[in-house]
Amino acid sequence: MRTTQYYPVIMTADVAGTAEFYRRHFRFTPTFESDWYVHLQSEEDPGVNLAVLRGDHETVPAQGRGQVSGLILNFEVADVDAEYRRAVAADLPVLLPIRDEPFGQRHFIVADPNGVLIDVIKPIPPAPEFLAQYAAEAVPA
Repeated sequence: MRTTQYYPVIMTADVAGTAEFYRRHFRFTPTFESDWYVHLQSEEDPGVNLAVLRGDHETVPAQGRGQVSGLILNFEVADVDAEYRRAVAADLPVLLPIRDEPFGQRHFIVADPNGVLIDVIKPIPPAPEFLAQYAAEAVPA
């Protein structure tokens, strides 16, 4: 399969509120907007997209209708500390304060209005005990 685009779709009862959350706090812009679906594109990278869909919409098969659960969105960024300061200043629900992980991440986790976890990450050099688990070309610098 040759994929031309890939993006997560968050199912929710509050399409407008969820889209506004990602617009305001993560700098996404709507490229398609209706009362049941909003397609969002990053203002900083047009290759980064996210969609919001009313969970009970007729296009969702009956057995799949509902709300999102068990999802973490990872955003790798250049300056995780600046993003953390922005999240705290915006009073976002910080579920995991910023910290360094020995496996090679500096990150923090917030939640969106639906409870979707958002992990904002900057790769950092891993501790020696994790180095061997990386492919040589994937070791964070």
